[in-house]
Amino acid sequence: MTSTDAEARPRVVIVGGGFAGHTAARGLAKRIGHTAEIVLINPTDYFLYLPLLPEVAAGVIDPRRITVPLAATLPGVRVALGEVDTIDLDARTVGWTDPEDGRGELRYDRLVLAAGSVNKLLPIPGVADHAHGFRGIPEALYLRDHITRQIELAACATDPGEREARCTFVVVGAGYTGTEVAAQGPLLTDALVRQHAELNDQPVRWLLLDLAERVLPELDPRLSHTADQVLRERGVEVRTGQSVQEATREHVCLTTGEKVPTRTLVWCVGVRPDPLVEGLGLPTEKGRLVVDTQLTVPGHPDVFACGDAAAVPDLTRPGEVTAMTAQHATRQGKLAARNVAASLGVGSPRGYRHHDLGFVVELGGHDAAANPLHVPLSGVVAKAVTRGYHLLSMPTNRARTAADWLLDAVLPRQTVQLGLVRGPDVPLETTSPEVGRPKGTIGSR
Repeated sequence: MTSTDAEARPRVVIVGGGFAGHTAARGLAKRIGHTAEIVLINPTDYFLYLPLLPEVAAGVIDPRRITVPLAATLPGVRVALGEVDTIDLDARTVGWTDPEDGRGELRYDRLVLAAGSVNKLLPIPGVADHAHGFRGIPEALYLRDHITRQIELAACATDPGEREARCTFVVVGAGYTGTEVAAQGPLLTDALVRQHAELNDQPVRWLLLDLAERVLPELDPRLSHTADQVLRERGVEVRTGQSVQEATREHVCLTTGEKVPTRTLVWCVGVRPDPLVEGLGLPTEKGRLVVDTQLTVPGHPDVFACGDAAAVPDLTRPGEVTAMTAQHATRQGKLAARNVAASLGVGSPRGYRHHDLGFVVELGGHDAAANPLHVPLSGVVAKAVTRGYHLLSMPTNRARTAADWLLDAVLPRQTVQLGLVRGPDVPLETTSPEVGRPKGTIGSR
C-alpha cells in the first residue's frame, strides 16, 4: 500500500480503552482494519479487567494479571498514550496530553467515545482529602500497602486509641466494588495480624456503610442476602441506612452521630461519567452523553458513544437507559464496531438490545454469589461459576490468573508493603484514576 493510499483511508478514533473501547477497537480491526486506520487513545497501554481489582488489593493476584496489553491484543490498531482533553466536533479533531506532558492531535472521520467513568463525589466535608477511591491499579496497590502499614504500625503502637484506629477500616458504598472490598479485607488483615503477637487480643474492625436498605441493592435480594451473610460471618459490621457525614485524618463521623476512630476510608459509592463528556456541550442524561439506539450522537452522524459515557436507551426497559456495567459496555463496544463499519459502507447497522445474563460477585475465600441466567447460587458452586465467568471474560492472562488463585489456596498470602504508591498519588478527585499522580498535576481536579 502506498502512502497516498494510506492517507486516503478513513480514520476512526476511539477515546478510551476500557471494556467498551477495547471491544470496539477489536471489532473494528476485524471488520475494516484493512480499509481504515483505527487509532485508540488511552492514558495507559493496557485495558484494566476491573472486576478482579479487589483481589489485587487483597494480595490474591498479581496486578499484571488484570492488565491486558492494548498493543498485543489489538493487532491492526494504533495505540496512542494520552488523556484526551479537547474534542472539536466541527473541525473533527481530538487532542490529548501524553504521559510526558506532550501534545497530540488527530483528525477523525469517525469518533467513538468510550471514555468510561471516574469516582463519584459527594459534598461531604473531608472526604476528598482523606478518602481514596477504587478505580485503578494505583489505588489498589495503595490500599494494599496502606492496610499492611496500618496493621504493622498498630503492632508498634503503645497508645490503645491509636491502635484501635489503625485496626479499624471503613468502606463506604455497598455496591459491587464496596461489597467485594469489604469481603476481601478481613481475609487480608487476618493474615497480617497472625504475624504480630502484639495484636493477639486486638479486635480488627471492618465497617461497610451504605444509605441503602441492603448490600448490593441493585441485585436480586437473594444475592444480597448471600453477600450479607458472608460479610457478617467474617465480622464485617454491615451498617445499612448509614453513611459518613464528615471525615478527618483520625476519624469519621457517621450520619447517626457516631464517631469512629480510623485511618482508613475507602470510597466506593459509585461512579460518574468521565468529565470529558460534560465539556462537549452536547445533551446529556444523568451526566452521560445522549445517543440513539444505534449509539449515534443526534446531530453528529460521525460520532458514536458507548459504555459508561453514553446514555444508551434500554429497549428491555422502556424509558430507561442501560446500567453502567461491564456487561453492557462490552456489548455496546461490539455494536459500536458494527455500526461504525456500517457507516463506512461495510455491513448494516443495528440497534442495541440486551437482556442481562445474570451477575457474579466475588467474596473471597471459598465464597461468592452468582445468578447465571437468573438462577441464584451461593457457596462453592457460585465460586466455581464466578471464577469460570471471569476466566472466560478476560481477553488474556487466564492461565496466570488461575495459577495465582491456586497458589493463594495452598500457600500463605504474601504480606509486605512495596511502597510504590503513596496517598497523595491517588487523590479521590481525579479524572484519571488509572494513572497515579499527585493533586495539582495534569489530569487531576
